Amino acid sequence: MPAWEQIQVTINYIEGHLNQEITIAALAEKAGLSQFYYQRLFHRLVKKPVAEYIRLRRMAKAADILLNKKLRILDIALELGFETHEHFSRTFKNTYGMTPNEYRKNPKILNHMTKTELLLNYVLIDEGVPLITDGIVIEINRKHFDLDVTYIGFTEKLPLEYGAGLGIDPGVDVLGNLWEEIHSYKNQLQGMVVGSEEVGVMLPCSENGFYNYFAGVRADVDNSEMQSEIAQWIQPRGEYIVCSFEAENFHFLVTDALYKAQQYLFSTWLPNHNIQTEAFCLEYYETHTPETTKMEIWLKIKEA
Repeated sequence: MPAWEQIQVTINYIEGHLNQEITIAALAEKAGLSQFYYQRLFHRLVKKPVAEYIRLRRMAKAADILLNKKLRILDIALELGFETHEHFSRTFKNTYGMTPNEYRKNPKILNHMTKTELLLNYVLIDEGVPLITDGIVIEINRKHFDLDVTYIGFTEKLPLEYGAGLGIDPGVDVLGNLWEEIHSYKNQLQGMVVGSEEVGVMLPCSENGFYNYFAGVRADVDNSEMQSEIAQWIQPRGEYIVCSFEAENFHFLVTDALYKAQQYLFSTWLPNHNIQTEAFCLEYYETHTPETTKMEIWLKIKEA
């Protein structure tokens, strides 16, 4: 069995036993490794120490369960192996910056430690062939666009660490406010194409250590009059790699599934196909709302 499969066995075990005590010794035995080598290999492949990974996965599960307001917070704490309400609340606040009760009263999309799927680092699919893993379906194809497309919306400057920490580092999704602004304002955007798709675009920033995130809707350039506070981005014509994927629900789509699709596309698929792309990354949604369960990542292939 390859080393990554040995670690994946224990990742799957952790996921099924988050409500129980999990020891390094038991995990190392399941992997067939000494505790020393197991912990080193786990940290190398998962990017987190074992104990921290378990804690963060417990907190991710807690955030999901807390949305069910019929359950008492104490019962959720006990179900996840915490001895007291206070210990659970303190751990949750240290992880997400708010107490379980505050989160339950005002739910937000949270960045959290995604369950690791190591096969995404080692399994390569051809174009047009779907890859199914852990509740998501990924497929990669090419599309060619003969015309530029104009979008209008808003832009947020973010530190590079935020993008690098998606799927690993916990916290509140800071882009949630930007999308709320788009949805509350978009009917007032002059020149918007009614019923058009919505896009989020990661763009280079002139300031070192940051990138720009643009969120917007397609514009009718013949009828749009740019308002001063509105940003504009033009998607250039050309050939694109398009990574399509689906998930069980919107929350899972824009957190776990998006993170896994990005990791697979950038860390495994593109390097193995020796394809160079432009410096922007486009997220394509039919609509960025809770009813959406599928989206696409578009990358423009660099011209020779």
